[in-house]
Amino acid sequence: MNTSSPESRPLRSRLKSTGEATAILPTETTSPITVIGTEAIRDTFDEGCLQQAINSRRAPGVTEVVLNPDAHLGYGAPVGCVMVSPTHVYPGPVGVDIKCSMSLLQLDLPADAIEDRKTRRALISAICQRTPTGAGRGQRSAAKSRPVNRTVGKQLVTEGASVAVCDQLGIPSEWAECCEDSFHLGHDETRDALAMRLDRLLEQRHMSNFSDKMTQLGSYGGGNHFGECEVVDVAKDDRAQRAAQTFGLQDGNVAFLSHCGSRGFGHNLASGQFKTLQDKFSQWGIPLPAQDRQLVYAPLGTPEANDYLDDMALGANFATVNHLMINALVLEAFQEVIPGTQGSLVYFISHNIARKEIVNNQPAWVHRKGATRAFPGGHHSLRGTRYAETGHPILLPGNPRDGSAVMVADEGAAQACFSVNHGAGRILGRRHAKRVLDQATIDTELDQHDVLSNCRQYPMDEAPAAYKDFEEVLRSVKMAGLASEVARLKARFVIKDSSKADD
Repeated sequence: MNTSSPESRPLRSRLKSTGEATAILPTETTSPITVIGTEAIRDTFDEGCLQQAINSRRAPGVTEVVLNPDAHLGYGAPVGCVMVSPTHVYPGPVGVDIKCSMSLLQLDLPADAIEDRKTRRALISAICQRTPTGAGRGQRSAAKSRPVNRTVGKQLVTEGASVAVCDQLGIPSEWAECCEDSFHLGHDETRDALAMRLDRLLEQRHMSNFSDKMTQLGSYGGGNHFGECEVVDVAKDDRAQRAAQTFGLQDGNVAFLSHCGSRGFGHNLASGQFKTLQDKFSQWGIPLPAQDRQLVYAPLGTPEANDYLDDMALGANFATVNHLMINALVLEAFQEVIPGTQGSLVYFISHNIARKEIVNNQPAWVHRKGATRAFPGGHHSLRGTRYAETGHPILLPGNPRDGSAVMVADEGAAQACFSVNHGAGRILGRRHAKRVLDQATIDTELDQHDVLSNCRQYPMDEAPAAYKDFEEVLRSVKMAGLASEVARLKARFVIKDSSKADD
Protein backbone atom coordinates (compact mmCIF):
# COMPACT_ATOMS: atom_id res chain seq x y z
CA MET A 1 0.00 0.00 0.00
CA ASN A 2 1.30 3.46 -0.92
CA THR A 3 1.29 5.58 2.23
CA SER A 4 3.20 8.54 0.83
CA SER A 5 1.60 11.94 1.29
CA PRO A 6 0.62 14.06 -1.74
CA GLU A 7 3.50 16.43 -0.91
CA SER A 8 6.05 13.59 -1.19
CA ARG A 9 4.93 12.30 -4.59
CA PRO A 10 6.81 13.36 -7.77
CA LEU A 11 5.22 16.58 -8.96
CA ARG A 12 4.52 15.24 -12.44
CA SER A 13 2.30 12.54 -10.93
CA ARG A 14 0.12 15.26 -9.40
CA LEU A 15 -0.85 16.67 -12.81
CA LYS A 16 -4.53 16.01 -13.43
CA SER A 17 -5.70 15.92 -17.02
CA THR A 18 -8.74 18.07 -17.85
CA GLY A 19 -8.64 17.55 -21.61
CA GLU A 20 -6.50 16.29 -24.45
CA ALA A 21 -4.16 19.28 -24.12
CA THR A 22 -5.01 20.75 -20.70
CA ALA A 23 -4.38 19.83 -17.09
CA ILE A 24 -4.17 21.30 -13.61
CA LEU A 25 -1.41 21.14 -11.03
CA PRO A 26 -2.75 21.35 -7.45
CA THR A 27 -0.64 23.25 -4.92
CA GLU A 28 -2.44 22.09 -1.72
CA THR A 29 -2.85 25.69 -0.47
CA THR A 30 -4.16 27.68 -3.48
CA SER A 31 -6.38 27.19 -6.48
CA PRO A 32 -4.58 24.97 -9.03
CA ILE A 33 -2.16 26.00 -11.72
CA THR A 34 -3.49 25.85 -15.28
CA VAL A 35 -1.33 23.64 -17.49
CA ILE A 36 -1.43 23.73 -21.30
CA GLY A 37 0.05 20.74 -23.12
CA THR A 38 -0.66 17.26 -24.40
CA GLU A 39 0.45 14.29 -22.32
CA ALA A 40 3.63 14.08 -24.42
CA ILE A 41 4.39 17.73 -23.67
CA ARG A 42 3.58 17.37 -19.97
CA ASP A 43 6.16 14.61 -19.83
CA THR A 44 8.81 17.21 -20.72
CA PHE A 45 8.20 19.20 -17.51
CA ASP A 46 10.92 18.34 -15.00
CA GLU A 47 10.57 18.55 -11.23
CA GLY A 48 12.42 21.86 -11.00
CA CYS A 49 10.08 23.52 -13.48
CA LEU A 50 6.95 22.26 -11.71
CA GLN A 51 8.30 23.25 -8.29
CA GLN A 52 9.01 26.76 -9.56
CA ALA A 53 5.42 26.96 -10.81
CA ILE A 54 4.11 25.95 -7.38
CA ASN A 55 6.43 28.39 -5.63
CA SER A 56 5.20 31.17 -7.93
CA ARG A 57 1.54 30.32 -7.31
CA ARG A 58 2.04 30.38 -3.55
CA ALA A 59 3.90 33.70 -3.57
CA PRO A 60 2.22 36.74 -1.95
CA GLY A 61 -0.44 38.46 -4.03
CA VAL A 62 -0.40 35.92 -6.87
CA THR A 63 -3.89 34.95 -8.05
CA GLU A 64 -3.16 32.82 -11.13
CA VAL A 65 -0.31 30.89 -12.73
CA VAL A 66 -0.37 29.26 -16.16
CA LEU A 67 2.22 26.78 -17.40
CA ASN A 68 2.61 26.77 -21.19
CA PRO A 69 3.84 23.91 -23.44
CA ASP A 70 7.34 25.39 -23.73
CA ALA A 71 7.84 25.59 -19.96
CA HIS A 72 11.24 24.79 -18.48
CA LEU A 73 13.38 25.82 -15.52
CA GLY A 74 13.87 29.58 -15.35
CA TYR A 75 14.88 32.47 -13.10
CA GLY A 76 12.57 32.30 -10.06
CA ALA A 77 9.58 31.33 -12.20
CA PRO A 78 9.62 28.87 -15.11
CA VAL A 79 10.36 30.14 -18.59
CA GLY A 80 7.02 29.60 -20.34
CA CYS A 81 4.67 30.73 -17.57
CA VAL A 82 2.13 33.45 -16.85
CA MET A 83 1.80 34.89 -13.34
CA VAL A 84 -0.96 37.31 -12.35
CA SER A 85 -1.05 39.66 -9.35
CA PRO A 86 -3.31 42.65 -8.72
CA THR A 87 -1.18 43.76 -5.75
CA HIS A 88 2.51 42.93 -6.36
CA VAL A 89 5.21 43.10 -9.02
CA TYR A 90 7.86 40.41 -9.41
CA PRO A 91 11.14 40.86 -11.33
CA GLY A 92 11.74 37.09 -11.63
CA PRO A 93 8.71 36.37 -13.83
CA VAL A 94 9.92 39.11 -16.19
CA GLY A 95 13.54 38.02 -16.15
CA VAL A 96 16.93 39.58 -16.80
CA ASP A 97 16.27 40.24 -20.50
CA ILE A 98 13.48 42.76 -20.10
CA LYS A 99 11.05 42.66 -23.04
CA CYS A 100 12.80 39.93 -24.97
CA SER A 101 10.61 39.90 -28.08
CA MET A 102 9.84 38.69 -31.59
CA SER A 103 9.38 40.77 -34.74
CA LEU A 104 8.59 39.89 -38.33
CA LEU A 105 9.48 41.95 -41.40
CA GLN A 106 7.61 41.17 -44.64
CA LEU A 107 9.55 41.76 -47.85
CA ASP A 108 8.12 42.06 -51.37
CA LEU A 109 10.50 39.41 -52.74
CA PRO A 110 9.31 36.07 -54.11
CA ALA A 111 10.97 32.97 -52.67
CA ASP A 112 12.99 32.31 -55.82
CA ALA A 113 14.77 35.68 -55.37
CA ILE A 114 16.86 34.05 -52.61
CA GLU A 115 17.04 30.53 -54.01
CA ASP A 116 20.64 31.00 -55.14
CA ARG A 117 23.08 30.27 -52.32
CA LYS A 118 25.43 33.05 -53.40
CA THR A 119 22.61 35.54 -52.96
CA ARG A 120 21.88 34.23 -49.49
CA ARG A 121 25.55 34.36 -48.57
CA ALA A 122 25.67 37.98 -49.75
CA LEU A 123 22.60 38.78 -47.63
CA ILE A 124 24.15 37.15 -44.56
CA SER A 125 27.28 39.26 -45.04
CA ALA A 126 25.31 42.48 -45.58
CA ILE A 127 23.20 41.88 -42.47
CA CYS A 128 26.19 41.00 -40.27
CA GLN A 129 27.92 44.20 -41.39
CA ARG A 130 24.99 46.09 -39.85
CA THR A 131 23.66 43.99 -36.95
CA PRO A 132 26.34 42.57 -34.64
CA THR A 133 25.75 39.34 -32.72
CA GLY A 134 27.11 38.28 -29.35
CA ALA A 135 26.74 39.07 -25.67
CA GLY A 136 29.02 42.08 -25.46
CA ARG A 137 29.22 43.29 -29.03
CA GLY A 138 27.87 46.59 -30.29
CA GLN A 139 27.97 48.96 -33.22
CA ARG A 140 31.74 49.35 -33.21
CA SER A 141 32.03 45.75 -34.42
CA ALA A 142 29.75 46.33 -37.43
CA ALA A 143 31.09 48.49 -40.27
CA LYS A 144 27.68 49.68 -41.52
CA SER A 145 25.80 50.08 -38.24
CA ARG A 146 24.04 53.28 -37.17
CA PRO A 147 25.81 54.98 -34.24
CA VAL A 148 23.71 55.99 -31.24
CA ASN A 149 25.13 58.64 -28.93
CA ARG A 150 24.31 59.21 -25.27
CA THR A 151 21.78 61.96 -25.95
CA VAL A 152 19.73 59.85 -28.35
CA GLY A 153 20.09 56.90 -25.99
CA LYS A 154 18.53 58.86 -23.12
CA GLN A 155 15.71 59.95 -25.41
CA LEU A 156 14.87 56.49 -26.74
CA VAL A 157 14.80 54.75 -23.34
CA THR A 158 12.32 57.33 -22.05
CA GLU A 159 10.22 57.76 -25.22
CA GLY A 160 10.34 54.37 -26.91
CA ALA A 161 9.49 54.40 -30.62
CA SER A 162 8.30 58.00 -30.78
CA VAL A 163 8.25 59.77 -34.13
CA ALA A 164 11.25 61.85 -33.07
CA VAL A 165 13.27 58.77 -32.09
CA CYS A 166 12.34 56.86 -35.26
CA ASP A 167 13.24 59.81 -37.47
CA GLN A 168 16.68 60.18 -35.89
CA LEU A 169 17.46 56.47 -36.29
CA GLY A 170 16.11 56.03 -39.82
CA ILE A 171 13.19 53.82 -38.70
CA PRO A 172 9.89 54.17 -40.59
CA SER A 173 7.67 55.83 -37.98
CA GLU A 174 4.58 53.94 -39.20
CA TRP A 175 6.13 50.72 -37.91
CA ALA A 176 5.23 51.86 -34.40
CA GLU A 177 1.59 51.12 -35.27
CA CYS A 178 2.50 47.43 -35.67
CA CYS A 179 3.85 47.01 -32.14
CA GLU A 180 2.20 45.35 -29.17
CA ASP A 181 3.50 48.41 -27.26
CA SER A 182 5.54 51.00 -29.13
CA PHE A 183 6.40 52.81 -25.89
CA HIS A 184 6.16 52.33 -22.13
CA LEU A 185 5.46 54.97 -19.48
CA GLY A 186 6.56 55.23 -15.88
CA HIS A 187 4.75 53.95 -12.78
CA ASP A 188 2.50 57.05 -12.81
CA GLU A 189 1.76 56.79 -16.54
CA THR A 190 4.14 59.63 -17.46
CA ARG A 191 7.42 59.99 -19.31
CA ASP A 192 8.58 62.42 -16.66
CA ALA A 193 8.81 59.58 -14.15
CA LEU A 194 11.15 57.72 -16.51
CA ALA A 195 13.32 60.79 -17.07
CA MET A 196 13.69 61.35 -13.32
CA ARG A 197 14.40 57.68 -12.68
CA LEU A 198 17.03 57.63 -15.44
CA ASP A 199 18.76 60.66 -13.93
CA ARG A 200 19.00 58.82 -10.60
CA LEU A 201 20.21 55.62 -12.25
CA LEU A 202 22.98 57.38 -14.14
CA GLU A 203 24.49 58.39 -10.80
CA GLN A 204 24.78 54.74 -9.74
CA ARG A 205 27.82 52.55 -10.33
CA HIS A 206 26.01 49.78 -12.23
CA MET A 207 24.90 52.36 -14.82
CA SER A 208 28.32 53.94 -15.35
CA ASN A 209 28.50 52.11 -18.70
CA PHE A 210 25.23 53.58 -20.03
CA SER A 211 26.83 55.11 -23.13
CA ASP A 212 28.52 51.81 -23.97
CA LYS A 213 25.24 49.90 -23.60
CA MET A 214 23.54 52.33 -25.99
CA THR A 215 26.03 51.24 -28.67
CA GLN A 216 24.34 47.81 -28.59
CA LEU A 217 21.19 49.25 -30.16
CA GLY A 218 20.48 47.45 -33.42
CA SER A 219 22.27 44.24 -32.43
CA TYR A 220 21.44 40.63 -31.57
CA GLY A 221 22.63 39.06 -28.35
CA GLY A 222 23.90 35.55 -27.81
CA GLY A 223 22.21 32.37 -26.67
CA ASN A 224 18.80 31.84 -28.25
CA HIS A 225 18.68 35.24 -29.99
CA PHE A 226 18.64 35.13 -33.77
CA GLY A 227 17.66 36.64 -37.09
CA GLU A 228 16.14 34.26 -39.61
CA CYS A 229 15.23 34.67 -43.27
CA GLU A 230 11.94 32.92 -44.02
CA VAL A 231 9.55 32.00 -46.79
CA VAL A 232 5.88 32.55 -45.87
CA ASP A 233 3.35 29.75 -46.40
CA VAL A 234 -0.15 31.01 -45.53
CA ALA A 235 -2.72 28.38 -44.56
CA LYS A 236 -5.48 27.86 -47.13
CA ASP A 237 -8.57 28.24 -44.92
CA ASP A 238 -10.64 31.42 -45.14
CA ARG A 239 -9.89 32.62 -41.63
CA ALA A 240 -6.13 32.33 -42.13
CA GLN A 241 -6.38 34.12 -45.47
CA ARG A 242 -8.30 37.02 -43.91
CA ALA A 243 -5.89 37.27 -41.01
CA ALA A 244 -2.87 37.17 -43.34
CA GLN A 245 -4.32 40.02 -45.37
CA THR A 246 -4.88 42.07 -42.20
CA PHE A 247 -1.37 41.31 -40.95
CA GLY A 248 0.27 42.11 -44.28
CA LEU A 249 1.65 38.58 -44.77
CA GLN A 250 2.44 37.73 -48.40
CA ASP A 251 2.13 34.06 -49.28
CA GLY A 252 5.22 32.68 -51.03
CA ASN A 253 7.31 35.77 -50.31
CA VAL A 254 10.41 36.33 -48.21
CA ALA A 255 10.17 37.55 -44.61
CA PHE A 256 12.62 38.08 -41.78
CA LEU A 257 12.03 36.94 -38.20
CA SER A 258 14.03 38.38 -35.28
CA HIS A 259 14.41 37.39 -31.62
CA CYS A 260 16.24 39.62 -29.15
CA GLY A 261 15.60 41.99 -26.26
CA SER A 262 17.02 44.83 -24.20
CA ARG A 263 20.64 43.62 -24.40
CA GLY A 264 23.14 44.79 -21.77
CA PHE A 265 21.05 47.80 -20.74
CA GLY A 266 18.11 45.61 -19.73
CA HIS A 267 20.44 43.20 -17.96
CA ASN A 268 21.94 46.06 -15.94
CA LEU A 269 18.48 47.27 -14.94
CA ALA A 270 17.22 43.82 -13.96
CA SER A 271 20.39 42.89 -12.07
CA GLY A 272 20.24 46.16 -10.16
CA GLN A 273 16.62 45.52 -9.21
CA PHE A 274 17.30 41.98 -7.99
CA LYS A 275 20.17 43.19 -5.81
CA THR A 276 18.18 46.12 -4.40
CA LEU A 277 15.12 44.01 -3.54
CA GLN A 278 17.19 41.15 -2.13
CA ASP A 279 18.99 43.64 0.13
CA LYS A 280 15.62 45.07 1.22
CA PHE A 281 14.30 41.61 2.12
CA SER A 282 17.44 41.01 4.17
CA GLN A 283 17.18 44.38 5.96
CA TRP A 284 13.49 43.94 6.74
CA GLY A 285 13.74 40.27 7.71
CA ILE A 286 10.98 39.35 5.28
CA PRO A 287 10.84 35.64 4.35
CA LEU A 288 11.47 34.90 0.67
CA PRO A 289 8.81 32.92 -1.20
CA ALA A 290 9.98 29.29 -1.03
CA GLN A 291 13.31 30.70 0.23
CA ASP A 292 14.10 31.65 -3.39
CA ARG A 293 16.10 34.88 -3.77
CA GLN A 294 14.89 35.06 -7.38
CA LEU A 295 11.25 35.45 -6.24
CA VAL A 296 11.66 38.81 -4.52
CA TYR A 297 8.75 41.19 -4.99
CA ALA A 298 7.44 44.66 -4.21
CA PRO A 299 3.86 45.60 -3.22
CA LEU A 300 2.28 48.03 -5.66
CA GLY A 301 2.38 51.65 -4.53
CA THR A 302 5.64 51.30 -2.63
CA PRO A 303 8.77 53.18 -3.72
CA GLU A 304 10.37 49.80 -4.52
CA ALA A 305 7.53 48.84 -6.86
CA ASN A 306 7.59 52.25 -8.52
CA ASP A 307 11.31 51.97 -9.14
CA TYR A 308 10.93 48.49 -10.61
CA LEU A 309 8.10 49.53 -12.94
CA ASP A 310 10.15 52.52 -14.10
CA ASP A 311 13.23 50.37 -14.71
CA MET A 312 11.19 47.76 -16.56
CA ALA A 313 9.73 50.51 -18.78
CA LEU A 314 13.19 51.93 -19.55
CA GLY A 315 14.45 48.49 -20.55
CA ALA A 316 11.31 47.77 -22.55
CA ASN A 317 11.66 51.01 -24.50
CA PHE A 318 15.23 50.07 -25.42
CA ALA A 319 14.08 46.61 -26.55
CA THR A 320 11.34 48.12 -28.73
CA VAL A 321 13.66 50.50 -30.53
CA ASN A 322 16.33 47.79 -30.77
CA HIS A 323 13.94 45.55 -32.72
CA LEU A 324 12.73 48.33 -35.00
CA MET A 325 16.29 49.40 -35.75
CA ILE A 326 17.33 45.80 -36.50
CA ASN A 327 14.47 45.54 -38.98
CA ALA A 328 15.46 48.83 -40.61
CA LEU A 329 19.05 47.58 -40.93
CA VAL A 330 17.94 44.21 -42.31
CA LEU A 331 15.80 45.96 -44.92
CA GLU A 332 18.78 48.14 -45.83
CA ALA A 333 20.93 45.00 -46.24
CA PHE A 334 18.37 43.42 -48.57
CA GLN A 335 18.23 46.63 -50.59
CA GLU A 336 22.02 46.59 -50.96
CA VAL A 337 22.03 43.01 -52.31
CA ILE A 338 18.69 43.15 -54.18
CA PRO A 339 18.07 46.80 -55.15
CA GLY A 340 14.48 47.99 -55.03
CA THR A 341 13.41 45.63 -52.23
CA GLN A 342 10.56 47.01 -50.13
CA GLY A 343 9.52 45.85 -46.67
CA SER A 344 6.95 46.46 -43.96
CA LEU A 345 6.72 45.40 -40.33
CA VAL A 346 4.14 42.68 -39.71
CA TYR A 347 4.28 42.83 -35.90
CA PHE A 348 6.49 43.21 -32.85
CA ILE A 349 5.46 41.35 -29.69
CA SER A 350 7.17 40.71 -26.36
CA HIS A 351 7.43 37.63 -24.17
CA ASN A 352 9.36 38.90 -21.10
CA ILE A 353 7.23 41.70 -19.67
CA ALA A 354 4.65 42.61 -17.04
CA ARG A 355 1.62 44.48 -18.39
CA LYS A 356 -1.37 45.99 -16.60
CA GLU A 357 -4.46 44.23 -17.95
CA ILE A 358 -8.00 43.39 -16.83
CA VAL A 359 -8.15 39.88 -15.35
CA ASN A 360 -11.40 38.59 -13.87
CA ASN A 361 -12.87 42.08 -14.11
CA GLN A 362 -10.13 43.77 -12.11
CA PRO A 363 -6.83 45.43 -13.03
CA ALA A 364 -3.80 43.23 -12.45
CA TRP A 365 -0.19 42.94 -13.51
CA VAL A 366 0.17 40.01 -15.90
CA HIS A 367 3.77 38.80 -15.79
CA ARG A 368 4.66 36.87 -18.93
CA LYS A 369 7.94 35.00 -18.59
CA GLY A 370 8.66 33.39 -21.93
CA ALA A 371 4.96 33.79 -22.74
CA THR A 372 3.23 35.77 -25.48
CA ARG A 373 0.11 37.93 -25.23
CA ALA A 374 -2.82 36.41 -27.17
CA PHE A 375 -5.83 38.69 -27.62
CA PRO A 376 -8.47 37.29 -30.02
CA GLY A 377 -10.71 39.31 -32.30
CA GLY A 378 -13.26 41.26 -30.30
CA HIS A 379 -11.01 41.74 -27.27
CA HIS A 380 -11.58 45.17 -25.75
CA SER A 381 -7.87 46.05 -25.83
CA LEU A 382 -7.80 45.83 -29.63
CA ARG A 383 -10.59 48.32 -30.25
CA GLY A 384 -9.60 50.98 -32.72
CA THR A 385 -6.69 48.94 -34.12
CA ARG A 386 -6.39 47.07 -37.40
CA TYR A 387 -6.53 43.83 -35.37
CA ALA A 388 -9.93 44.50 -33.74
CA GLU A 389 -11.76 41.84 -35.76
CA THR A 390 -9.04 39.27 -36.38
CA GLY A 391 -6.92 39.42 -33.25
CA HIS A 392 -3.24 40.41 -33.38
CA PRO A 393 -0.40 38.30 -34.84
CA ILE A 394 1.33 35.81 -32.53
CA LEU A 395 4.92 35.05 -33.57
CA LEU A 396 6.06 31.59 -32.45
CA PRO A 397 9.63 30.58 -33.30
CA GLY A 398 10.33 26.89 -33.68
CA ASN A 399 13.72 25.99 -35.10
CA PRO A 400 15.48 26.32 -38.48
CA ARG A 401 14.75 22.71 -39.39
CA ASP A 402 11.03 22.59 -38.58
CA GLY A 403 10.13 26.23 -39.20
CA SER A 404 8.20 28.78 -37.17
CA ALA A 405 4.55 29.86 -37.07
CA VAL A 406 2.32 32.90 -37.15
CA MET A 407 -0.86 32.29 -35.17
CA VAL A 408 -3.91 34.19 -33.99
CA ALA A 409 -5.72 33.77 -30.69
CA ASP A 410 -9.00 31.91 -30.25
CA GLU A 411 -11.60 32.53 -27.53
CA GLY A 412 -10.09 29.70 -25.52
CA ALA A 413 -7.04 31.85 -24.82
CA ALA A 414 -9.00 33.27 -21.88
CA GLN A 415 -8.24 30.11 -19.88
CA ALA A 416 -4.51 30.95 -20.13
CA CYS A 417 -4.93 34.64 -19.18
CA PHE A 418 -4.92 35.46 -22.91
CA SER A 419 -1.42 34.06 -23.36
CA VAL A 420 0.36 31.35 -25.31
CA ASN A 421 3.88 29.96 -25.31
CA HIS A 422 6.74 31.97 -26.82
CA GLY A 423 8.30 29.12 -28.81
CA ALA A 424 9.22 25.47 -28.55
CA GLY A 425 11.05 25.60 -25.22
CA ARG A 426 14.27 23.87 -24.25
CA ILE A 427 14.36 20.17 -23.53
CA LEU A 428 18.14 19.93 -23.11
CA GLY A 429 20.18 22.28 -20.95
CA ARG A 430 23.03 24.02 -22.71
CA ARG A 431 25.79 21.94 -21.14
CA HIS A 432 23.82 18.73 -21.61
CA ALA A 433 23.23 19.53 -25.30
CA LYS A 434 26.95 20.05 -25.84
CA ARG A 435 27.67 16.68 -24.20
CA VAL A 436 25.13 14.53 -26.03
CA LEU A 437 24.63 16.11 -29.47
CA ASP A 438 26.91 15.61 -32.45
CA GLN A 439 28.22 18.68 -34.29
CA ALA A 440 28.51 16.94 -37.67
CA THR A 441 24.94 15.66 -37.45
CA ILE A 442 23.62 19.14 -36.61
CA ASP A 443 25.41 20.82 -39.51
CA THR A 444 24.54 18.05 -41.99
CA GLU A 445 20.86 18.19 -41.04
CA LEU A 446 20.64 21.93 -41.67
CA ASP A 447 22.53 21.53 -44.95
CA GLN A 448 20.04 18.87 -46.04
CA HIS A 449 17.23 21.34 -45.37
CA ASP A 450 19.16 23.98 -47.36
CA VAL A 451 19.42 26.32 -44.37
CA LEU A 452 22.53 28.50 -44.39
CA SER A 453 24.08 30.24 -41.38
CA ASN A 454 26.69 32.86 -40.52
CA CYS A 455 28.32 30.30 -38.19
CA ARG A 456 31.08 27.99 -39.34
CA GLN A 457 29.54 25.45 -37.00
CA TYR A 458 25.96 25.87 -35.78
CA PRO A 459 25.90 26.31 -31.96
CA MET A 460 25.31 22.86 -30.45
CA ASP A 461 23.27 24.24 -27.55
CA GLU A 462 20.93 25.89 -30.07
CA ALA A 463 20.44 22.82 -32.29
CA PRO A 464 16.85 21.81 -33.11
CA ALA A 465 17.33 18.68 -30.98
CA ALA A 466 17.93 20.86 -27.91
CA TYR A 467 14.30 22.02 -28.12
CA LYS A 468 10.93 20.35 -27.71
CA ASP A 469 9.02 18.84 -30.62
CA PHE A 470 7.62 21.95 -32.30
CA GLU A 471 4.74 20.10 -33.95
CA GLU A 472 3.61 18.73 -30.57
CA VAL A 473 3.91 22.18 -29.02
CA LEU A 474 1.70 23.66 -31.77
CA ARG A 475 -0.72 20.75 -31.43
CA SER A 476 -1.03 21.55 -27.72
CA VAL A 477 -1.88 25.18 -28.44
CA LYS A 478 -4.48 24.23 -31.06
CA MET A 479 -6.08 21.35 -29.15
CA ALA A 480 -6.37 23.49 -26.01
CA GLY A 481 -8.28 26.07 -28.06
CA LEU A 482 -5.78 28.87 -27.45
CA ALA A 483 -4.82 29.82 -31.00
CA SER A 484 -5.01 28.82 -34.67
CA GLU A 485 -2.31 28.78 -37.30
CA VAL A 486 -2.21 31.54 -39.92
CA ALA A 487 1.09 30.76 -41.63
CA ARG A 488 4.26 28.70 -41.45
CA LEU A 489 7.67 30.22 -41.92
CA LYS A 490 10.34 28.11 -43.63
CA ALA A 491 13.92 29.11 -42.77
CA ARG A 492 16.39 29.82 -45.58
CA PHE A 493 19.25 31.23 -43.51
CA VAL A 494 19.99 32.05 -39.88
CA ILE A 495 22.03 34.74 -38.12
CA LYS A 496 23.30 33.45 -34.77
CA ASP A 497 26.07 34.10 -32.28
CA SER A 498 28.46 31.16 -32.31
CA SER A 499 30.44 32.31 -29.27
CA LYS A 500 29.58 31.72 -25.61
CA ALA A 501 25.81 31.59 -25.03
CA ASP A 502 24.18 34.17 -22.76
CA ASP A 503 20.63 32.85 -22.46
